[in-house]
Amino acid sequence: MQILKFGGKSLANGEGLRTVLSIITGKVGQRQPIAVVVSARDKATDQLEAMLEKASQGGDISADFQAFKEYQTAGEDIDFSEEFSILQKIFDGVFLLGNYNDKIKDNTLAQGEVLSAKFITHLLTKQGIKAEFVDSRHFYTTDSFFGNAQLIEDTSRRNTIQYFTQISSEVVPIVTGFIAANVHGQTTTLGRNGSNYSASLLANFLDAEELQNYTHVDGIFTANPELVPDAKIIQQLSFEEANELANFGTSILHAKTIIPLLEKKIPLRILNTFKAQEQGTLICEEGTSTGGIRAISVLEDYALVILEGRGLLGKVGVDARIFRSLADAKISVSIISQGSSERGIGFLVANKEAQKAKQALEKEFETDVYNQDVSKVRVVEDVGVISIVGQNLADFDKPYNALIRNQITPLLINNSATGKNVSVVIYKKDLPKAVNVIHGEIFEISKRINLAIFGRGTVGNTLIEQIFEARTDILKRRNINLQIIAIASSKELLFNHRGITPKQYAFFTEQAHPYAFNQFITLVQQHHLENLIAIDVTASKTFVEHYLSLVKNGFDLVSANKIANTIDYTFYKKLRETLAQYKKQYLYETNVGAGLPLIDTIKLLHHSGENITRIKGIFSGTLSFLFNTYSASNAPFSQILQRAIDSGYTEPDPREDLCGNDVGRKLLILARELDLENEFSEVSIENLIPETLRSGSREEFLSRLQEFDPIYQKIKDNAPKGTVLRYVGDLHGDLSQTQTAHLNVQLVSVPENSALGQVKGADSIFEIYTESYGENPIVIQGAGAGAAVTARGVFGDILRIIGNK
Repeated sequence: MQILKFGGKSLANGEGLRTVLSIITGKVGQRQPIAVVVSARDKATDQLEAMLEKASQGGDISADFQAFKEYQTAGEDIDFSEEFSILQKIFDGVFLLGNYNDKIKDNTLAQGEVLSAKFITHLLTKQGIKAEFVDSRHFYTTDSFFGNAQLIEDTSRRNTIQYFTQISSEVVPIVTGFIAANVHGQTTTLGRNGSNYSASLLANFLDAEELQNYTHVDGIFTANPELVPDAKIIQQLSFEEANELANFGTSILHAKTIIPLLEKKIPLRILNTFKAQEQGTLICEEGTSTGGIRAISVLEDYALVILEGRGLLGKVGVDARIFRSLADAKISVSIISQGSSERGIGFLVANKEAQKAKQALEKEFETDVYNQDVSKVRVVEDVGVISIVGQNLADFDKPYNALIRNQITPLLINNSATGKNVSVVIYKKDLPKAVNVIHGEIFEISKRINLAIFGRGTVGNTLIEQIFEARTDILKRRNINLQIIAIASSKELLFNHRGITPKQYAFFTEQAHPYAFNQFITLVQQHHLENLIAIDVTASKTFVEHYLSLVKNGFDLVSANKIANTIDYTFYKKLRETLAQYKKQYLYETNVGAGLPLIDTIKLLHHSGENITRIKGIFSGTLSFLFNTYSASNAPFSQILQRAIDSGYTEPDPREDLCGNDVGRKLLILARELDLENEFSEVSIENLIPETLRSGSREEFLSRLQEFDPIYQKIKDNAPKGTVLRYVGDLHGDLSQTQTAHLNVQLVSVPENSALGQVKGADSIFEIYTESYGENPIVIQGAGAGAAVTARGVFGDILRIIGNK
């Protein structure tokens, strides 16, 4: 025999009912012996409880009750007069008394199960199926603890076997779930998940071959798919694993459901009523399980109660006093955490019982508080629990570190007695984000990295295209899902928490909306996004002011914007202190050498204790092209400059390159990487623009380029023979003994056979002199300009941050 259990959502009017009837008639057609256990239909239990509560407060429930009756009959010619009459009498009595107890509540809620079982019996009979309504109160016997009655198992087993022996094998029993009766025949209920418990008891007592639990979900998942979109279905679990999941809050299971099945090794299959052809999740004997981490469960609406005091140290019986006082107050305790010293203890209770628990403990330890042996009883409300079933505490470092990186600090960590489950208590508001972070770390599912890109200039657009092109390959090779959740210009934002597609980005102008920075942060928080990286490809000083806020809200930073590293040293230090405080990363390799590994090399040398004595080089790809070409050509300077402009090497206004400030900023960045405290005002910069051309419009400037020619021809003519012109940045001084260095940016003549003199095209070159290398510098040379090179460097920083996560 198979036991079929149908949940309330499966039994809703319409598609639900039609599907349930189809499943049952299909089994009958296959001559499969079955018994069916049903819950109250759709939202009947909640509706009955709501009407009971409303009646107790003197409310008029006539309209609610009429709607309830119409839904339950669903236009069928069925006699529910007895059940409706019982309910009417209960509601009338509660209305007059203004109160009700658990006994009355049990009798009320039981009618939902009775109505459901009778209704399914009626519909099957109409279809020619021999079906019989079975009231489980006739054989399930319990104590008199109304609301959560405990089964008297021997009596119930004997009664069940005797009752079902009298039912013909050709008849399909339609059995009420959830309800039973005490020895006096009074209605009781079996508590939370009671209908599933009823079904597992029936399977045990009748020695069923399998229990099939039809629900509105596809089975048991690695995590709640409503919280974790990447959650995967678990095809098979052992009874022990299922029991652990049930104990740690998986909503579809309850420990009471598993135990009767475990006793007789009866398989349980979790199926979706609306996808009956799918296999769902099978729970069976341990030998078929794969082991390891199986799932993550989430419990909400808890409070953390903490009792601390120096006077508790070494005292015998403290724990006994705590739990006796809570037991007397009928408060159930969940996770418990205690240091071996007994100086403090923390445990979880339901949110609604938190203050009651606090009062009970304050009463019990009143004298201890007065004597200052107990400091006080603290309550942290609105916390939740994430339990990782199958997680060994010794291997918990990776998910723990991921939580910290995403700025989620556990309030309490507990390892189960079996050593196979770890539970983390955190604030309820952090649950959605935390469960996604943990799930991404422990299962072989792609880690989702959420990128926010600020800046839609040439570099920004190139970077976005590079990410779109590479993300499939990165997913395949590294199991990392790069997801751009935000693209912003200075005034407009395109946001999609599930990831912006190339098609969406193509219509940025139509789909983006005006935004303020705080609105962006709010969107990120609302969607509980994890593994966040903000990428700044602007040149905006205003946006740099948001860096601290980004870090505090969980973002790592990647920047091609030099401003954050070159404005006043106070901000520079504050940013790094904030990064350390929130354990976030900030990479900016492209600030100096575009795609060249310059900053990373200098950091490595400096942090390893190498004494860097000088850094010298050509820092600007634009000015490298300009003077490399001019030195090797007889063409006038203005002509070479125009060629640089036409080739896109310069900024729209070439004076931004020619003034030398960009090179000065790059030199300052390197100085600060060596822990020097120079300010930008201390950089000596030779401005390459004649004073007469430094002001005025861009158009006027471009029309007067010939004024450069006599000036630079004279410089070229006066240069020593065998030399060429180069615009060089030079960091030097007694770097080991001072807090600042000499920073010079100037046009100089260098030997044409030197490293600087042999640079071609728009390459940059850097010479790093160190104490160990002596007069032979480390030379880094390559393309120092261009959108593709810079974007690729930014992309490299993104991947480095991901690699460190």
